[in-house]
Amino acid sequence: MTPRTTIDGTIQQIADMSPLGIMLAMHIRASVPLMTVQTFPERWLTLYHQQSLALRDPILAWAFAAQGDAIRWSDPTLADPWNIVGLARQQGLIFGVSFAAGPVVSRSIGAVSRPDREFTDAEIATLSGHFTRLHAQTHRNRLLSPGQVAALRLIADGERQGTGAERLGISRSAFKARLANARRALQARTTAEAVQRARIAGLL
Repeated sequence: MTPRTTIDGTIQQIADMSPLGIMLAMHIRASVPLMTVQTFPERWLTLYHQQSLALRDPILAWAFAAQGDAIRWSDPTLADPWNIVGLARQQGLIFGVSFAAGPVVSRSIGAVSRPDREFTDAEIATLSGHFTRLHAQTHRNRLLSPGQVAALRLIADGERQGTGAERLGISRSAFKARLANARRALQARTTAEAVQRARIAGLL
């Protein structure tokens, strides 16, 4: 089983328990997550980005100061002076839980929602376990194989695919496959974006 297959499986386990959507931002470094997954309703995502709600989001504030690993959105201790949770409720995101894992320098933040009821304590415990495992699975040392890192490093150094393949002693098609797998693992649309994400993650 490849690392990416394992990651996809864990994400699916979280999604299966969260019928209204999920948000996962893994290993946030320098304000940029190494990997993101976002399936909340489009109307909420549009409002969230148009009004720059991240700057006032109480979930993000909690996540970076978290003493525990999970909190219900309905928790009365969640400070929300800008009523961001209230805005989410107006968009149908009423029942949800957020998670945090890892040190502040590489914090992972997650949120899940369902439309019909609060998550039970048992469900939260299960989801927290999945999220903690995903945090470990997406660690920079596990996300890419040594071969994928080597291929990206050569591209970052200005090598062309043909010469990069020669330097690694592999075929050009194998070199291209390593780059394609690295792009997929890093959720990058282009190799240049993959190089940038790998640098942010400290892989290059």
